[in-house]
Amino acid sequence: MINQADTAWMMVSTALVMLMTPGLALFYGGMVRSKNVLSTIMMSFVCLGVIGILWALYGYSLVFGTDIGGIIGGLDYIGLRNVGQTPGPYAPTVPHLAFMVFQMMFAVITVALITGAVVERVKFTAILVFAILWFSLVYVPVAHWVWGGGWLAKLGTLDFAGGIVVHITAGVAAFAMAFLLGPRKGYHDGAPMSAHNVPLVVIGAGLLWFGWFGFNAGSALTSGGLAVSTFVTTNLAGAAGATAWMILGWYYSRPTVSGIVTGGVVGLAAVTPASGFVSPLMGILIGAVGAVIAYYSMRIKSKTRIDESLDVFACHGMGGTWGVLATGLFATLAVNSQGADGLFYGNAKQFLIQLAAVVAIWIFAFGMTWILGKLIDLTMGLRVSETEESVGLDISQHGEKAYGGE
Repeated sequence: MINQADTAWMMVSTALVMLMTPGLALFYGGMVRSKNVLSTIMMSFVCLGVIGILWALYGYSLVFGTDIGGIIGGLDYIGLRNVGQTPGPYAPTVPHLAFMVFQMMFAVITVALITGAVVERVKFTAILVFAILWFSLVYVPVAHWVWGGGWLAKLGTLDFAGGIVVHITAGVAAFAMAFLLGPRKGYHDGAPMSAHNVPLVVIGAGLLWFGWFGFNAGSALTSGGLAVSTFVTTNLAGAAGATAWMILGWYYSRPTVSGIVTGGVVGLAAVTPASGFVSPLMGILIGAVGAVIAYYSMRIKSKTRIDESLDVFACHGMGGTWGVLATGLFATLAVNSQGADGLFYGNAKQFLIQLAAVVAIWIFAFGMTWILGKLIDLTMGLRVSETEESVGLDISQHGEKAYGGE
């Protein structure tokens, strides 16, 4: 039976999650050099169009259709067939269409997240083809495995709002793509690669934090107590991540604005899988530890030759991995009766299930991304020419300038 309050909350949550993709575009856009800001924004924003359409045509059905062997969903909802104004099987108090469009926004931002690893050197045509293939062959099956009744769901894996489905898949994929593409021109020669517009980064991070309330609390699928608990847990994790990053920055040098907002985003990413299964105060621990893990992951990466430009792997891959494992440690039935108790509540098996899920998705996401990226590189090429890279992707790929007149 449709509940009007639940429906209203789901529509608001959908709008909040949608806003996260333009927020991500600004967050990423501010971090690159000025000659690449529009290209970077474009790669995120185009996902709202292309992935949104693909989700309605076949993605939703293959994720949430009748399970086929634990691997993929059926064609029950192909082209939104049987998806209407009455409730569906996953959210019994809201119209089926409301649940469908809410899930659409998760697919959109997951693909957009990966682009932070390939900015300033990837062909727009190549990333567009990659986005379509990766959505179809990585995101769709993983989302079914975890949320659509697939084999990880049957195993008992807990992922409240996307630690596995969104953050690990995107983070690991980002690492694979950065490895394939190679570093930006001048990266190892001391060429300046710093953020060209930190206020833009802050605006983007603020929009992400704002949208995350819909991302996590909306995943309760109701407007009741669980949504409120998730909302508070989410905010505390973001606050803890920002604070922990500030302290680390102070310890090594000075606290930077770009650092503290990155820490906030990492804290939010880390708590995502656990947010509806743990107590609010546990969000502080999960967010803070996630920030510490991401911070040192970035420091270690900086000593290698891998140019994973905007640290998607450190922030989302490592932060999400910690969050999924933390769910296996701190989840409690006292918060969510539909979940499970974790290790510290007497259920060691749940931690092992979470660990197995992490290992499986790391291998699958990296392997599939590598194959898709390599195929695209061999056929159409992933990378722009040296001249196009020197000129900047805004001009060479899109014929536009972000700033200035003539």
